Amino acid sequence: MEKDIILDSIADGVFTVDDHWLITSFNRAAEQITGVRREEAIGQRCKDVLKADVCEKGCVLRKTMQSGKSIVNRTVHIVDAAGRRLPISISTALLRDERGQIMGAVETFRDISVEEKLRKTIAERYSFEDIISKNHRMHQLFDILPNVADSISTVLLEGESGTGKELFARAIHHLGPRKKQPFIAVNCGALPDTLLESELFGYKAGAFTDAKKDKPGRFRLAERGTLFLDEIGDISPALQVRLLRVLQEKTYEPLGSVETVSADVRIIAATNRNLQELVKEGKFREDLYYRINVIRMELPPLRDRMEDVPLLADHFIHHFNVLQKKEISGLSSEALACLVSYDYPGNVRELQNLIEHAFILCKAGLIEPHHLPESLCLPQNMQPAGRSETMNMKDLEAVFITNMLRRQQWNRLKTAKALGIHKSTLFRKMKALRIEPPVNSGK
Repeated sequence: MEKDIILDSIADGVFTVDDHWLITSFNRAAEQITGVRREEAIGQRCKDVLKADVCEKGCVLRKTMQSGKSIVNRTVHIVDAAGRRLPISISTALLRDERGQIMGAVETFRDISVEEKLRKTIAERYSFEDIISKNHRMHQLFDILPNVADSISTVLLEGESGTGKELFARAIHHLGPRKKQPFIAVNCGALPDTLLESELFGYKAGAFTDAKKDKPGRFRLAERGTLFLDEIGDISPALQVRLLRVLQEKTYEPLGSVETVSADVRIIAATNRNLQELVKEGKFREDLYYRINVIRMELPPLRDRMEDVPLLADHFIHHFNVLQKKEISGLSSEALACLVSYDYPGNVRELQNLIEHAFILCKAGLIEPHHLPESLCLPQNMQPAGRSETMNMKDLEAVFITNMLRRQQWNRLKTAKALGIHKSTLFRKMKALRIEPPVNSGK
């Protein structure tokens, strides 16, 4: 009785199980969270009461009973008595008798619906579909994305490799009226010219030696949907002519066919090359360029949106935690300093690869600098003066601002705009952090 009074005074849900997984106690908070009365819960298997998403394959109580190790603050979802799916944070520990023998386990849990809702609200402020950013240039693109999606015009996405052009293309498709129809992607730079032509337009049986039967092309597969042509700057002049005809006349002929096929397809093209320069050099048709350049969206490289590195890193950590069933809690300040001091020639894709690399070496806890590639972290001469072994938040801010200034050639006005702060605020921060601009630096 005294034990029940103590357990009922705890705000978190608490229940215990014996070595047969039957519930032996169930406090008042557990009743409130699950909607299951104590009398109904006691004597039942815990999986039948909580109905958690980990009960069948990854029962945390079973792991604790088998390994002897407690689990702390694992987020899972349960189904309450009303059938609602609730996020809860659970912790487990073993129960032992006076002789130290294991007699069961205890689980404490709390409803984190409010925290989850807040986290999603914050995430929505900085994301659009699967694109995550708080950079002002990216948000300018977010603002026009719904209008672009509602139109039928061809879109040209320009940006370096790894900046997320396909993510933008998919967002345009899923926000538009064709979202229930196929989204078909083809990398024009990955296929030789003859193969790319058959991939795009398909072929009839007998069109060439190995053509045993008809094959629909990507235009056919994307009918009434969206066709994403990645790296369009790499296609040959001959294929440019065929593509121009499809855009102009909305028709094409499969290889080996004499019949014209209609094409009801929205085109989204992407390139990591400067198409205007290719037009000047005679390597890309000017008429095709103007056909695909109806709506142009330029995606900034990651080095120009460094404020997104912590957001993206946190997103990838969560992604790999789920994928690899790990519990990496985040980045140490030193590791984050390494990440924000790098220029990312491979852009967001490279950051994702760096986090995946860290997951191979880091088993749990925080990702530290030694979990990252050795070449990534700052050399000694780039570190803030007086840096100790443990970098504090002030040091981290100094590293971040110094690198932003360096990327803007020490132009304080451009740097302030890139950081989204007033120029005077940047001056105060530079003075407080003792950041000295080089002689003859920008204003």
